[in-house]
Amino acid sequence: MNLKSESIYSSVVLSSVEVGKHLYWTVGDYKVHGQVFIVSWLVIAVLLAVAFFGTRNLARIPMKLQNFMEFILEFLQDIAKNQIGEHEYRPWVPYIATIFLFILGSNWAGALIPWKLIELSEGELAAPTNDINTTVALSLLTSASYFYAGLSKNGLGYFARYIEPTPVLLPINILEDFTKPLSLSFRLFGNILADELVVSVFTLLVPILIPLPVMILGLFASSIQALIFSTLSAAYIGEAMEGHGDH
Repeated sequence: MNLKSESIYSSVVLSSVEVGKHLYWTVGDYKVHGQVFIVSWLVIAVLLAVAFFGTRNLARIPMKLQNFMEFILEFLQDIAKNQIGEHEYRPWVPYIATIFLFILGSNWAGALIPWKLIELSEGELAAPTNDINTTVALSLLTSASYFYAGLSKNGLGYFARYIEPTPVLLPINILEDFTKPLSLSFRLFGNILADELVVSVFTLLVPILIPLPVMILGLFASSIQALIFSTLSAAYIGEAMEGHGDH
């Protein structure tokens, strides 16, 4: 085998390396991670059920579930308002709220439910945010959102931001648009993966008492990660909607 053949063989072997085993579903010419879709659909179903029952019989004086739903809505509205601005935040509340609730539901599903007890033919069930494909997809949605927000508000003048405050910063400002989704996706993925690994290790070593406080800490960390992701998403959208050249 000559040097060129060895190089091609090494590239093929390297491209076939993957982290963990997955349950693959074939859709046309593509393979998707089935376990991610299963848990994602369950999380979405729970969120839809809570939303349906929480808003089914709205009363002028909120009680129980409706009161909780209004609290969540006000909390998410505050995130969007604080980052985007009081006069422009309303159209973006559905997106910010969806991102927060899906990530929170996914993170909590991984922290609370013992998915390892459910055996699959390949791979294993886990939090959807434990898969880098999910976090990258969410980050790309945020990237598309802030580009759309900037172009909708400022038109082609949005691209003036790349040469501010000086054209010398053009490469750095362009690079920033690539680092934003990367930082969002890897921060969320890394923290959720680390949390699940820590809980798994403690469960194997001390299966009775130790995992419980670690799981509680994991729930808190999962909530913080959902808050960070949604807050940064709103901040990027708000930054894109600023008038450039006026500051």
